[in-house]
Amino acid sequence: MDKNPLESESVPQDPYMRTDAELVEDYLAHDTAAFRLLIERYHDPLLGFLVRLTGSRHTAEDVFQDTFLQVHQSIESFDTSRTFKPWLFTIAANKGRDALRKLKRRRAVSLNTPLGADSGAEMVDLLQINIPDVSAPLDTADLSVQVQAAIDTLPPRLREILLLAYFQRMTYAQIADAFEIPIGTVKSRLHAAVAAFAKAWQATQIAADKREAAND
Repeated sequence: MDKNPLESESVPQDPYMRTDAELVEDYLAHDTAAFRLLIERYHDPLLGFLVRLTGSRHTAEDVFQDTFLQVHQSIESFDTSRTFKPWLFTIAANKGRDALRKLKRRRAVSLNTPLGADSGAEMVDLLQINIPDVSAPLDTADLSVQVQAAIDTLPPRLREILLLAYFQRMTYAQIADAFEIPIGTVKSRLHAAVAAFAKAWQATQIAADKREAAND
């Protein structure tokens, strides 16, 4: 039978256009390439989150691998009616917290710091700074280091909620769903995290000004 010229041929779907939910379903159907696409899709944002969370690129890379290993092991229990990203970042946050506990035991350094009452007007812009590469301008690299130093002073639970809200732009509802806590708890933790970051940021700026004055 001759082919009807009016019938269009089906065009294969671009794999990079598939949604997270579609990739998860494809992987559950034993499409291993779908899992690779999920890793590629979240490599930069998740690794950036983990670098900020742990304060170490080496540790972040280890946690990144552990996170996707856990995803592989647990994906059959994932509720596909939920959003994949909050679930992924919750696993990463838990793995990152475990890594920080191990580092804390090794170094015997407390990550806790008193909470302040100040607000950080420029905090959102500061947290948007990407991890600089070796070719980045010195001032940008210095600023990124100072931001990381301030983040490092936060207790892990405040640190992760701050990064999810501002660095990953997750909503209150997504964070609440991910950690299975009320939205009110999310708001109160985020308020405490903002205050603590603002106080730590102010301290880093004072220290930087003193160092600069001493070098003059």
